Amino acid sequence: MLKSIFSKKQNTTEGTQEDEMSFLDHLEQLRWHIIRAVSWVTVFAVVAFLAKDFIFRHIIFAPRYADFFSYHVMCSFAELLNMKEVLCLTPPDFQVQGVGFGELFVTHLKVAFFLGLIAAFPMVLFEIWKFIRPGLYEKEQKAARGFVFICSILFALGVLFGYYVISPFAITFLAGYEIQGAVAAPTLESYVNYMVMFTMPVGLVFELPVLVYFFSKIGLVTPDFMRTYRRHAIVLILLVAAIITPPDVVTQFMVGIPLYVLYEISIIVSARVVSRLEKDEKLLN
Repeated sequence: MLKSIFSKKQNTTEGTQEDEMSFLDHLEQLRWHIIRAVSWVTVFAVVAFLAKDFIFRHIIFAPRYADFFSYHVMCSFAELLNMKEVLCLTPPDFQVQGVGFGELFVTHLKVAFFLGLIAAFPMVLFEIWKFIRPGLYEKEQKAARGFVFICSILFALGVLFGYYVISPFAITFLAGYEIQGAVAAPTLESYVNYMVMFTMPVGLVFELPVLVYFFSKIGLVTPDFMRTYRRHAIVLILLVAAIITPPDVVTQFMVGIPLYVLYEISIIVSARVVSRLEKDEKLLN
């Protein structure tokens, strides 16, 4: 499916040397792609690091406060249904503390890195695309057009979904969970780790349609296969939702439903890919 991205030379001593040089040139090109990708992440991470107060108050700690956007939406929706006492979420009051020596600084670095990675995700994908593009035939390049844009949009939707939907429910449940004689006072590192878990993995899971597209192109996945194992997929989706969310049934279903929708979209994507491949085969025959 992929054409060789290394230049083919004649079987002579000079040709062998040129082959080796082309391979080294290829490694050099890969190195520069990696350097550029890391540079983008570093730039955004530095910006996030310098904007410490804004980042922590308006992004990291925002779901802790009752004025968070998601709480307003949920309460407005609950008021329309006259179920304000049941559906209106209000985050409990709790303190986040730094226990370990240097925990505040190290966690600040971690937050800056992850925000830099999220912000630079399109540029990292672009560098990956620039590296693999020379190894594709022209027809494959056209088929993969929009790869960076679609993957970036899906990843952003997943991160935003995790941030605005999963994190409010998770924080309300986990911080509000009571055990007699104990008070919820999470460490800063623990809080940040959970916020990362609620966003980054969901962003990656939202890439499912793209993965199905490429697997369908190489024949590893078919729409019939996905329809046949739909029930197994539902069980797996619920398992994934249980892993990336707290032990709260409502939150798990709120994650599971979009994942199931993505699965159904992936079936449509696979069906279109397979149909196009069958048409191409008929034209060739």
